[in-house]
Amino acid sequence: MTTTYRLPRATPASQGVDPESLRRLVAALDQVRDVHSLMVLRHGHVVAEAWWDPFAPDEPHQMFSVSKAVTATAVGMAVDEGLLSIDDRVVDLLPDDAPSDPDEHLAAMTVRHLLTMTSGHGTDTMNFTLRNLHRPGDSWARDILASPVVHAPGTRFVYNTGATYLLSAILHRLTGERLLDWLTPRLLDPLGISGATWEQCEQGIDVGGYGLSLTTEDLASLGQLWLQRGRWGDQQLVPAAWVDEMTSAQVDNGPDEKPDWEQGYGYQFWRCRHGASRADGAFGQFAVVWPEHDAVVVLTSGTTDTAAELDAIWDTLGGAFGPVPGAGTGVGASDAGDGPTSFAPDDLAVAVPEGRAHVVLEDFVRGSRFVLTPESGHDAASPGGPLLHWHAISVDRVDDELALTWEADAGGAARTVRCGTGRWVTGRAGLEPGEEVAVAGAAAWTGAHELTLRLVRRGTPFVLEVRLAFGGDGEGRWVEVAADQPVSFGRTDLLRATGLGAGAGV
Repeated sequence: MTTTYRLPRATPASQGVDPESLRRLVAALDQVRDVHSLMVLRHGHVVAEAWWDPFAPDEPHQMFSVSKAVTATAVGMAVDEGLLSIDDRVVDLLPDDAPSDPDEHLAAMTVRHLLTMTSGHGTDTMNFTLRNLHRPGDSWARDILASPVVHAPGTRFVYNTGATYLLSAILHRLTGERLLDWLTPRLLDPLGISGATWEQCEQGIDVGGYGLSLTTEDLASLGQLWLQRGRWGDQQLVPAAWVDEMTSAQVDNGPDEKPDWEQGYGYQFWRCRHGASRADGAFGQFAVVWPEHDAVVVLTSGTTDTAAELDAIWDTLGGAFGPVPGAGTGVGASDAGDGPTSFAPDDLAVAVPEGRAHVVLEDFVRGSRFVLTPESGHDAASPGGPLLHWHAISVDRVDDELALTWEADAGGAARTVRCGTGRWVTGRAGLEPGEEVAVAGAAAWTGAHELTLRLVRRGTPFVLEVRLAFGGDGEGRWVEVAADQPVSFGRTDLLRATGLGAGAGV
């Protein structure tokens, strides 16, 4: 397969970057569980890139709250076009969703307050809308604007995804288009970004605060645009003054035990140590903009240890940058590349289960169907119901791979993910009813009676870790199932169950 590169590639030395520092960065990130990709730019050139198998350069990845920075960029472009100002009142911009008699705090809320997460709300109003009200089909904007505004706007920083949704709803109303469509000719096409997707609410409004999916190089292009203060080639796509405001500390967001989360907050952008700023998404999606060194560092991940990722950048790259005699700076869409530069070891991969490819017990349990009974706390009677619907499972072998098959309901369709033993095998599977998605699987016998599997939903940070402990006179007549999702916005323990089956025999 031939990969087309949009950003120019260059050797680290040609751009004044120490190659050993880049190798140390990759090694440090490899110690953070479930990093997916890395791209480092200096003077507009990609000087290092790495993908952890099974993730690949051409696959979009969920960006979560990195989406907020793109929404803020769109607001700046709309301001430049005269569609609104940041001092406009929210109730005036969303008249159909605002209460007829807004209280003093809501009436005072402006676009600036939404951008800086100082709307006056005491909690994330997206949580209020999606989890507490449970009213599918209703207006999210109306629900958010109906939530209590407990502080005077502008007085307190409260991270609030609902505020970003309101920005998207405002732009949707003013432009008559969904945000993604409005941005495509103005921003995405000039950057060469195609195939981006953005999750929508039921009213067809892009969520704004999350839901954007891009490739790593797409995100790197946006990071370079922000570094260049909105300029791309001979076009000023975003006003330079807006990018300056967006990436500067507009409000105090401390104190926080993690230093990179208390350096100040701009317009949907976080300030970092060392004079840098970043677009920041859950579970380690980052575009770090480092003007002092004319550098951009981009990461996609599926980790909860996101502070360790930023620490790795500062610790390894702090002294990596030097001068480049005669080097130009900046990049435009027409610049040609010199070819890829990779710092990925041949075995760079997301963690796989470690153990044996085969044990004697496999010959007894292979092909057996185990009907499961969820344990208390993981059954339909528990609050919120079961988190993982598995009625029955089986394990089989296909060539040199193991295959996990499950049925969500009695008599329902079987779904299978094939797993390499000690390596990733990619494919597609119906993880959810009616939806076939890109997946990867890896497995190993981690004990004489225990099989451990990891199932990755590619393009996302989410991994399903399954441990099957077999028992019953050494013939695997029953199984204990533990299924967990290490990164999650809610519970991580998805299923605890026991199952009975009949050994297939040798």
